[in-house]
Amino acid sequence: MKRLALLALALSAASAFAVQPNIIFIMADDLGYTDTGTFGSTYYETPNIDKLATQGLKLTSHHHAQNCQPTRAALMSGQYGPRTGIYTVGGIDRFDWQTRPLRPADNVTSLPLNITILPQPLKAAGYATAMFGKWHLGESSGHHPGERGFDEALVSDGKHINFQTNPKTDSPKDAYLADFLTDKALDFIQRKKDSPFFLYLPHFGVHSPYQAKKKLIEKFNAKPGVAGHNDPVYAAMIASVDESVGRIMAKLDELKLSDNTVLIFTSDNGGVGGYEREGLMKKGGDVTDNTPLRSGKGSLYEGGTRVPFIVRWPGVTPPATTCNIPTIHVDLYPTLVEIAAAQAPADQPQDGESLVPLFKNPSTTLKRAAIFQNFPGYLGAGANTWRTTPVATIINGDWKLMEFMEDKHLELYNLKDDIGETTNLASTQPDQAKTLLAKLHAWQTEIKAPMPTPNTPTEAPAKAKGGKKGQGKGKKKPAVE
Repeated sequence: MKRLALLALALSAASAFAVQPNIIFIMADDLGYTDTGTFGSTYYETPNIDKLATQGLKLTSHHHAQNCQPTRAALMSGQYGPRTGIYTVGGIDRFDWQTRPLRPADNVTSLPLNITILPQPLKAAGYATAMFGKWHLGESSGHHPGERGFDEALVSDGKHINFQTNPKTDSPKDAYLADFLTDKALDFIQRKKDSPFFLYLPHFGVHSPYQAKKKLIEKFNAKPGVAGHNDPVYAAMIASVDESVGRIMAKLDELKLSDNTVLIFTSDNGGVGGYEREGLMKKGGDVTDNTPLRSGKGSLYEGGTRVPFIVRWPGVTPPATTCNIPTIHVDLYPTLVEIAAAQAPADQPQDGESLVPLFKNPSTTLKRAAIFQNFPGYLGAGANTWRTTPVATIINGDWKLMEFMEDKHLELYNLKDDIGETTNLASTQPDQAKTLLAKLHAWQTEIKAPMPTPNTPTEAPAKAKGGKKGQGKGKKKPAVE
């Protein structure tokens, strides 16, 4: 009864912060910008995610890193890659950079232990904390999430069926990973319903290998595809992630926690598609299609970094609304710290800005002018093709500038008029390009961004290390990270 009384107070006009709300952060893996109904797909079916959007706010210009590890590092630290050292996945020798003009900056593969990560200030503020799913920031020597502020943590990725967990735990035979992780999440919510909690549910779906539940595959096998959305296995994987969101929403309703819970849904990077249009893959190489965005995962074009983002905070976020202010991964740390009435570490730089003002009023503005990305490496797409070469970007309002580090050429786009980045305006808008370039360089200097260094190309190129191949419908897939 006491909690119900506090809840009523929280929903009053007097204050949205009268009681600490629960926080649930659900993140899909490799889900493209248009891979849900509410963001444009008419083939994939996501009724629960679509319902969440009608009850909350969609950020239509939210950005993450071009692949998963740097996004997760930024979310947990509130810091851009130049501070954490994590700007890509794995070591630099995953791809044949020796054939290129530059040597990539070295990449850190485990989030440094001197960084106070997101669950720690929330735990200090009285939150029970849990994480179930893909971590990708290190699991040994103190790096496991269970040793870094999560009261409960179970890590699993790599397979959707016959999966392993860290720490090891029993799972039903032939369990599907998205269902298993959701079971763990629901159990946590049930046990912690009487006190504030933070639940981080980073699904491995819809990452390769492309494995899905048979009944869902059969359902989409009978459904005609729509343009680049046509793979029944991938569609079935999306449906399982959507089922997870629906089960979480139903549990909150059952326990009468919905009104005092901030529920966020997003993806870690862009979808695995758009490569055919870029000439990087032959026909059949795409898993999905990010149209109207250009390119896909592994690229710094919008198809690789712009992701779906929905937040429902009853009494705060106006329902069925959108906001097109550019936002980015480093904003989530200060946002959730503010929502929890917690304190960020005073001695740790924070690169983002709290999005609470946007959650309250989507038509307002933020204090900062721009968001940035710095990618001093290479991501391959196949033999002698590249999803990206070293590049840095700035988005300032409607404008996006990209500086490619090999030859210093610039690409300038007005994203309001040209979301598909089809027309490079660098030569026709030189003053705009010059202004944004100066801001980008100032940011790189301030944050001490690592840069690639000159390389002498080899006479005999080594065999490219393209990464794993997917398993959907027997097609060859692009490198998955």
